[in-house]
Amino acid sequence: MPEKHFSYSDTLLRDLAGKVLDLARKAGATAAEVEASEGFGQSVNVRKGEVETIEFNKDKGVGVTAYLGQRRGHASTSDFSAEALGRTVDKALAIARFTAEDDCAGLADADLLAQEIPQLDLHHPWDLPVDAAIELARTCEAAALAVDGCITNSEGAGVSVQESQFVYANSLGFMGGYPGSRHSLSCAVIAEDKSGMQRDYWYTTAREAGDLDSPESVGRRAGERTVRRLNARKLATRQCPVLFEAPLAAGLIASFVSAVSGGHLYRKSSFLLDSLGQLVFPDFVQIQERPFIVKGLASAPFDSEGVATRDRDVVKNGMVQGYFLSTYSARKLGMKSTGNAGGNHNLIVPSTGESFDELLQKMGTGLLATELLGHGLNLVTGDYSRGVAGFWVENGELAYPVEEITIAGNLKAMFMAIQAIGSDTEVRGSRRVGSILIDRMTVAGN
Repeated sequence: MPEKHFSYSDTLLRDLAGKVLDLARKAGATAAEVEASEGFGQSVNVRKGEVETIEFNKDKGVGVTAYLGQRRGHASTSDFSAEALGRTVDKALAIARFTAEDDCAGLADADLLAQEIPQLDLHHPWDLPVDAAIELARTCEAAALAVDGCITNSEGAGVSVQESQFVYANSLGFMGGYPGSRHSLSCAVIAEDKSGMQRDYWYTTAREAGDLDSPESVGRRAGERTVRRLNARKLATRQCPVLFEAPLAAGLIASFVSAVSGGHLYRKSSFLLDSLGQLVFPDFVQIQERPFIVKGLASAPFDSEGVATRDRDVVKNGMVQGYFLSTYSARKLGMKSTGNAGGNHNLIVPSTGESFDELLQKMGTGLLATELLGHGLNLVTGDYSRGVAGFWVENGELAYPVEEITIAGNLKAMFMAIQAIGSDTEVRGSRRVGSILIDRMTVAGN
């Protein structure tokens, strides 16, 4: 396992975690868990061909959670010395002593902890000298500026290299950890004509540098997206179909995840309460969780509590098959952890078979949303209202850009009104989905 960039070996982090657990036990903790981690990175940003920022980050930490029965306390430190670790354990226990008992507090169930740790190929160091990073960013920005003469300014291009590693352990005997990496390349530019100015951007991210899109393609995409937004108009208020471009469609799935996550469910602050076994989407919609994708951006053999992850169908034939639960939220609901402490793992929403162009043809006349503004979602009621920029579509073709409009609806109705899911998936994070066509929403404009 490559470790040459890290200050600490995996063995040392494991020894450190073991020592902290031993300190907690000797100090009177009835149970304890600890995470020891370190990370580092480099970010370079270039604007108009000139270096704007060069940043280096390096951090490390130990977090310990100590239990006194069902009272819980947490403390952390960035100091790995024996004295600091001892003080941190004492602070966690001191907090626990003054905390009310909680019958749902405690470590994960022993029978749910990961027994095998598959190798998922998540760590790919990128030995990128600063000078080379600068040239990559310059190449990316130059490609964007070359798209059209109306691109008169730039917000810059950036290259980011990040690596980290961790070890999680608890007093039930579980100990596991691994290194990971995440690299990215981005660009944003500004175009101007007599109608005014517009901006747009594009980026790519991956575990391994070789899986990133080329700097030329990222810059070109950023430039093309910016230029096509010029001469934007407003729309009159109406109801019409709305096509959410793939990056925005991932946000719709994120809203579903939030609505069926344990914290919102046990607090009864979700519009999808008691949705297990209920039809929430049309019967052609599937949502699959796949934690073991090699080099996946959200792959993990276990969650942040050591609970084993597993392949599962979260939504099958439109029906909710499972929630996203940590140990605590599961106990509050009288259920079992789903291995989602810390978030979801590679959610995949299969396409209904249409390309992006075919989705435009299927929509015929309506709104293509390419940028959302604001945070108008009420998770309790499902009411949804966002500022939008995008394009008016007529006869399956982009007619003209639009801006200063708002779309509104209710997520429960929106989910059921999904007409198709495109094959134009952008792999950028924990949710993989193509553009989503919704049958009807309210568009508020002039």
